[in-house]
Amino acid sequence: MTVRAVETWTLDPLTTYVVEAGARLVLLMTPAGQVLAQSGFLRAVDVMSASALGAAIMASTTELARQLGQIPFAALNHQGQRHGVLLSGFGTDRGPLIVLVVYELDASSLGLVQLFLEQLVADLRAASPKTGATRKVLAADFERELNESLNTLFGR
Repeated sequence: MTVRAVETWTLDPLTTYVVEAGARLVLLMTPAGQVLAQSGFLRAVDVMSASALGAAIMASTTELARQLGQIPFAALNHQGQRHGVLLSGFGTDRGPLIVLVVYELDASSLGLVQLFLEQLVADLRAASPKTGATRKVLAADFERELNESLNTLFGR
């Protein structure tokens, strides 16, 4: 499975993760839904929808935790009959990130996905640019940057 990255420092850690965890789809994004890397998605509209939904779910569960007087939830897992979805947030020098993983229950397991996620987080933390290199999430030319990112992610 091919991993495509807007930010090159994410490429090697995510490629290793996809292979080791047996993930079907993976998105690495900021809390605002800005995609840094993806694997397994075939259409840009699917990436945009998944990143928007993933970011919204993380934002709403963070707010629920705040209202309960708890620290934000580290991860959420949903399982159906054939697929599982893991959504997890973590910090890096680049800033907070979210990973969304879809895995097939007959090819992988929540335990494997979580085990290798710990290594992915460590690898991303080691590879991430320091805080000074952080780009603005919603720059004035957001639409142009979004189109450039989608072109990079889908090889156009």
